[in-house]
Amino acid sequence: MKVIKFGGSSLADAVQIRKVCDIIISDPERRVVVVSAPGKGVNDPVKVTDMLISAANAALENGSEAGLQAMETVIERYAHIAHDLGVSEVMEDIAPDFRARMALDRSNPVKFTDAVKAAGEDNSARLTAAYLRKLGCSARYVNPGDAGMYLSDDFGNAQILPQSYTLLSESLSAMDGIIVFPGFFGITESGETVTFPRGGSDITGAILAAALNADVYENFTDVDYVYSANPHHIKNPKPIPLVTYREMRELSYAGFNVYQEEALLPVYRAGIPVNIRNANNPSCPGTLIVSERGAANQDVRVAGVACDKGFTGIYVNKYLMNREIGFGRKLLQIFEDEGISYEHTPTGIDDLTIIARSEFFENGTLSRIVARISDELGTDDIQIHEGLSLIVVVGEGMKHAVGIAAKATKALSDAGVSISMISQGSSEVSMIFAVDTDDAIRGVTALYDALLA
Repeated sequence: MKVIKFGGSSLADAVQIRKVCDIIISDPERRVVVVSAPGKGVNDPVKVTDMLISAANAALENGSEAGLQAMETVIERYAHIAHDLGVSEVMEDIAPDFRARMALDRSNPVKFTDAVKAAGEDNSARLTAAYLRKLGCSARYVNPGDAGMYLSDDFGNAQILPQSYTLLSESLSAMDGIIVFPGFFGITESGETVTFPRGGSDITGAILAAALNADVYENFTDVDYVYSANPHHIKNPKPIPLVTYREMRELSYAGFNVYQEEALLPVYRAGIPVNIRNANNPSCPGTLIVSERGAANQDVRVAGVACDKGFTGIYVNKYLMNREIGFGRKLLQIFEDEGISYEHTPTGIDDLTIIARSEFFENGTLSRIVARISDELGTDDIQIHEGLSLIVVVGEGMKHAVGIAAKATKALSDAGVSISMISQGSSEVSMIFAVDTDDAIRGVTALYDALLA
């Protein structure tokens, strides 16, 4: 049995939904289908989720009537798709659902917005199931709450609750035919609608694959493969036919947007392969994400090079720091107090640098942290390095090869890229270089040419 997920670009209009349904019915093992809200289409430049957020904001700022007016545009888009598919009757369920959400309590704006956002996936599932039935399939829409998809009450950033796996397995295994399941949301234990982060339909699909112990989780998007570098940075980069969970996690972290990085956790723990495929080219085998490369693929040293921008480094120096017990804990406590997660902490004998995303340091937070470090830790020097990018070289095979780091640093040197930080964990799955953002693309190009071309 396969769990299969389709992204928003695959469901943007009636033409795309026909392709999706052809893919579903071409393989009888594709029994559980997870759908996103319609994305950008040929004649629709805005994603439905963004339209719903605008409708929610309109209601919050100007009342339910303003929200309803904005929501009518969403309803019109679904009605147009339903008409083109020949299933206009499904709008008898879809239109009232959209309108009813505008009447929900708005006293908690985040909770209200989650309920509105979730309508995109929810009604996309109703629409897809209706068209599958029109094609003669036994297909049903399944509401996540009814099936046991219980999440934490962190609105907009929910996490799966452990009991959900058993509940989902029991409820979905008892159903026959094709199950069409909306991605992106579930319910809290008190019955409130709550969403995962953006891209959360990937997470839904992974959870269902793990709960049902699927043979494979097929994730259909709009590219043939995961590529060894961003095509916007490198012309015609090499495709990656096979990649491990750990490699994919590193690449996703560093800006590869093909697969939502949190979505790897359920299938990683369950050992279920993930197949990234293209809904517009379903004959292409795509990229397979697996636990281990196996003997046949051990010669692959570097899988890819990725880059992400928007980081700040805080350099802290104190003489005899290494002799001061608890210094690192006290420093990191300041960041924890401010609600900041850090990315890397390269160290020396008397110095330590905290690298974190720059978005955490807005509205005076950076000045406050610097003052606390100086006052509470008695440091000798603090320096701020803004405008950093992180370039990540990823490949489990690097631990079996000698000289990869030498090649990488030489390539950056030859390209005139100054390195602010180098980090490589003991697993040797990745090497990370912090560089000035102005040098980042040049650095990616140099590393790709040296290690992958």
